[in-house]
Amino acid sequence: MSRGYRKLGRTASQRKAMLRQQVTALLYNGKIVTTEARAKEIRRIAEGFIALAVKEKDNFETVTVTAKVPKKDAEGHRVKKVVDGKKVTEYDEIQKTIKKDKPSRLAARRKMLAFLYPVTETAKEVAGRKVKAKKIDMPAKLFDEIAPKYVNRKGGYTRIVKIGQRKGDAAMEVLIELV
Repeated sequence: MSRGYRKLGRTASQRKAMLRQQVTALLYNGKIVTTEARAKEIRRIAEGFIALAVKEKDNFETVTVTAKVPKKDAEGHRVKKVVDGKKVTEYDEIQKTIKKDKPSRLAARRKMLAFLYPVTETAKEVAGRKVKAKKIDMPAKLFDEIAPKYVNRKGGYTRIVKIGQRKGDAAMEVLIELV
């Protein structure tokens, strides 16, 4: 009797956490090195997300909204004025165009967010000062960067290349990458 998935020698919660981490790493980096059995499980999930992103890629509308943004001085600090003895931040109103997801794309985005782990790019030093770490929006990356590459492709978004056996336990190691 087949179960439909591999157990990978882990409890359900550990297996789910490992697969979530490896699928997130694959979609963020484009390729990862892992064992063959894990790669085959990762491929199932990752290809599903890519297919969903390709399907919902253009399913949005652009909307112009008015946003209040705090005024800033030359050093990047908020400009404050005194009103009735209290310091109050001054605001500018600006026009912004945003992408508004249609219902099916929003559902796809939420499905991705429920599975993929949040990715944070580490802080870098630019011109002597630290730039704070920024969060990567993985569904946006899937819709805007990964999906356009695969529009004319009907599946088979990943490739598994055998590297050789691992020294410790002789498990077959593979490189799984986005084609």
